[in-house]
Amino acid sequence: MGFHGLKIASIDKEKCIDCKKCYESCKFDAIDEDITFNKDACEGCGVCKYVCPEGAISMVDRDSGLAYISETRFGPMSHARLNTAEEASGKLVTVVRNNAKDIAEEKKKDLIIIDGPPGIGCPVISAITGVDLVLIITEPTLSAIHDLERILGVANHFNIPAVVGINKYTINKDNTRKIEQYCKEKNIDVVGKLPYDVAMTEAMVKEKSAIEFSDNDLADRITDMWSKVERRLFA
Repeated sequence: MGFHGLKIASIDKEKCIDCKKCYESCKFDAIDEDITFNKDACEGCGVCKYVCPEGAISMVDRDSGLAYISETRFGPMSHARLNTAEEASGKLVTVVRNNAKDIAEEKKKDLIIIDGPPGIGCPVISAITGVDLVLIITEPTLSAIHDLERILGVANHFNIPAVVGINKYTINKDNTRKIEQYCKEKNIDVVGKLPYDVAMTEAMVKEKSAIEFSDNDLADRITDMWSKVERRLFA
């Protein structure tokens, strides 16, 4: 299904009297002097429609991406694609979540797993709002530790329980200890630590999960991490 984000200006040339008020008022250079619209530059603010004396400009839906529902060997998946340079990614996440909810109700599924983006912006807020638990995956780097503190602040703001998993913990064990100490002070559970392992990349090349690909320590740690998350969810 098509996804429509911000609206875009459209002009009716038959009504246009070439007064150029829209051209003079646009701050995004989305309208040329000959009153030709550049849809890629349009921010959908609507000022051109507001100043047009003839009502020649209207705001119409723009195709911003596509939302999909797929069937995988692990079950149904709701996902989407946002077109390059398009806005309203938070709105698209909401569409994906609503589709997932509909599928879960239809197929009587009792668990929805949302793969959220990094950062603390609109798509992150759309991904975690109203969930039962947030699993934050971090790495032992200074930038990742900073981002961990920020997303924990967002989860706390929305009163959502959070746990932490440390990926590639072996690349810097000193920073790993700092993360563990920080979580201990904040009373946040660290549900697992995953070592750096090329098996993860090799599994992706073979189009398998790490657990399917190998029965080594990495697979055991991922399984143990999920068990701890599951216990928190269904306690």
